[in-house]
Amino acid sequence: MAANILQLDQGTAIKISSSSTIRSPKTKCPPPFLSKTFDLVEEGGADGVAGHPHGKRIVSWNAEGNGFIVWSPADFSELTLPRFFKHNNFSSFIRQLNTYGFKKTSSKQWEFKHEKFLKGRRHMLVEITRKKCEPSAFPAYLKASNQENAAGAIEETNRLILMEENKNLRREKLELQIQIAQFKALEMRLLDCLTQDIYGNPPEQN
Repeated sequence: MAANILQLDQGTAIKISSSSTIRSPKTKCPPPFLSKTFDLVEEGGADGVAGHPHGKRIVSWNAEGNGFIVWSPADFSELTLPRFFKHNNFSSFIRQLNTYGFKKTSSKQWEFKHEKFLKGRRHMLVEITRKKCEPSAFPAYLKASNQENAAGAIEETNRLILMEENKNLRREKLELQIQIAQFKALEMRLLDCLTQDIYGNPPEQN
């Protein structure tokens, strides 16, 4: 077997087999979810979005570059998610963000932050790890969203009930008006009959 001779300073020679290879450490790659999320935010960072029917901004970095904002969840679900993931479920996307430690930082808009998810710092994605959580764990902002949806559903149900009650009341009112008209017509006929009985037949003379 061929071998290379490595001469040390002390004059000692050691043999290195030519069949040996020096392996470089394996490059660590970020999870696909984080890479795709970074890509979609980068792509949507411009004010005008290519391919959008109205050129409307859908998702972008925030002003500081330390978080991103989903400006239009409906368009984000319909147009953006299917291009990067195999679904169009905004809630599922948010749950994934939560598992990697992202936080929703604003109550007025869908803004998410992570200390290692920064504009122009793609190399830091490898430092973001998936956190272990209980299966029942659920982001507080999703709970709030579900509560809002439940409240909206209750409000809609109450509105439908009131509409149905109003419809029934209108129908009953119409039926009463018809009955009143019938009673008035009957009253007129009775008065006519009474008038004829009183004045229609003159008394007989002897």
